[in-house]
Amino acid sequence: MTGKRSSLILLDACLLCLLLSGCAQTQRPAITANAKPLVERVLTKEERDKLTPDDVIESLKEGNQRFVSGTITSRDHSKKVREAASGQYPKAIILSCIDSRVPVEDVFDRGIGDLFVARVAGNFENTDILGSMEFSCKLSGSKLILVLGHEYCGAVKGAIDGVELGNITPMLENIKPAVEHFIGYDGDKTSQNEEFVHMVAEQNVWMTIENIRKNSPILKEMEENGEIKIVGGLYDMNTGQVSFLD
Repeated sequence: MTGKRSSLILLDACLLCLLLSGCAQTQRPAITANAKPLVERVLTKEERDKLTPDDVIESLKEGNQRFVSGTITSRDHSKKVREAASGQYPKAIILSCIDSRVPVEDVFDRGIGDLFVARVAGNFENTDILGSMEFSCKLSGSKLILVLGHEYCGAVKGAIDGVELGNITPMLENIKPAVEHFIGYDGDKTSQNEEFVHMVAEQNVWMTIENIRKNSPILKEMEENGEIKIVGGLYDMNTGQVSFLD
């Protein structure tokens, strides 16, 4: 009886150990789930002013690589909202299409206070956007203007096919010069031709850059003085990769 009782006690002890071990394992995910998000400080004026346009381009490229690889930064947005309440010192302004599949801040792994973002279908410039860019760079101190186009752009396709509907018609006129640029193109000049859509989307970015320089003497002078850079990029819907145009 003594031996049997000892065996039962030993068995109970083993079961208790297993139960405690199991409990510890089930509690570990809860600890991970409650882990605090990484806190990235809002950029200060002094930090932003030390950056060069090339520094900003490099930081956007690095952020895009994190986005593509799925290793984007976890941010405490509530804390950053409070930190940014008294002022903002974004390092760049990005002109993007309105397309919901191109979440600009996420694409470059940027948070609150990092970027100015202007959006319009077809990412073209107009007076209001030029004024916003001049505010961003001349008054607020941003170091970079990035015109960001993307593949499969509905506005580009609409301009190619000559869509006419309400205010969409005059809006697409801003993209038509990029379509008409390829007069000698022998391929199918419709939105069904992905090659042609890509060509027009890229040309639209280039023309927008040139129009910014032509229609804003302020920004043109700042670029000539090396205070800012005006560059372009194309976003790939399939990969999330941004290709900066040379």
